[in-house]
Amino acid sequence: MGNVFQEFEEIVNGGIKNNMPRDAKLIIVGEIIYAVTQDLLTNKEGWLLENMLGGREEWEEGLEYAIFGDSKLGHLAPLSSDNLPLNILDKPLVIAGKTFHSRLMTGTGKYRSIAEMQQSVNASRCEIVTVAVRRVQTNAPGHEGLAQALDWTKIWMLPNTAGCQTADEAIRVARLGREMAKLLGQEDNNFVKLEVIPDAKYLLPDPIGTLEAATQLVKEGFAVLPYINADPLLAKRLEEVGCATVMPLGSPIGSGQGINNSANIQIIIDTVKIPVVVDAGIGTPSEAAQAMEMGADALLINSAIANAQNSPAMAKAMGMAAEAGRIAYLAGRMPVKDYAIASSPETGTVTSK
Repeated sequence: MGNVFQEFEEIVNGGIKNNMPRDAKLIIVGEIIYAVTQDLLTNKEGWLLENMLGGREEWEEGLEYAIFGDSKLGHLAPLSSDNLPLNILDKPLVIAGKTFHSRLMTGTGKYRSIAEMQQSVNASRCEIVTVAVRRVQTNAPGHEGLAQALDWTKIWMLPNTAGCQTADEAIRVARLGREMAKLLGQEDNNFVKLEVIPDAKYLLPDPIGTLEAATQLVKEGFAVLPYINADPLLAKRLEEVGCATVMPLGSPIGSGQGINNSANIQIIIDTVKIPVVVDAGIGTPSEAAQAMEMGADALLINSAIANAQNSPAMAKAMGMAAEAGRIAYLAGRMPVKDYAIASSPETGTVTSK
């Protein structure tokens, strides 16, 4: 481990600290993150190396400015008009007044170990992690010490009401989740991922119970993120009662079937004005990118990461897919045509006589 740290330190101190191009610095930061996820470096060593490069956040935001037009760090971005086509003017993800730069949320369940979960969360670069309140309370297998396993000064907790079969149960558990967040230092955290699931076989959310619980929790000051089937009418009703987002499922939770409800999800994206977070069913990065290319605001992915053979690697891939899908959506895809169009110029060709 010490040899790896020394190698990175020599690179950073070898004259590149001030002269290295921004993209090259980002590559080195990526290598540092990978080394941390593979236990070749400790978290402390990784942060120290990133600080030698000027800090991960500064260089990431500089690159984001070049792509999205965030003027916060204009001194790092190209100012030439030649770069204007890249200036897509994206906005950060805002949920209940709180700003997030990552559009990937992850979970904490189903991992083979706490260490694997920690590495995966780190590799995903997510800023929101959902936690099952009941499982943490009861120290269910795989959840012992979970509340202490993550740095809640850097990760926003999203307590969820998993395991609740009725609206009343979900409301009680949501209240417990808010207290749990406060105990872990997030005094202003009123977020709750609302799940009301009475169906043990297919795990489909109850639309009536979800709407009932959401209505009450909004009245109590919660920022409610309801997990729902891809029902456009229910999504509108939940928006009307004051939910912070809607979270339609792509396919049954944990199934890895991908986006089976694309038509309805597209209607939801097109009709509600609150963020749409596609939750459940995504199994691969290509499916994650697909959801983002449709115009979803964010993703919540747990099983596909936790059940992968290499969870940290899959977490990194999902984070990259969320970014790629978002940029592709903003860029605007080419029109689909029924015929071929040559990509090479038709003028100046050599023809035979």
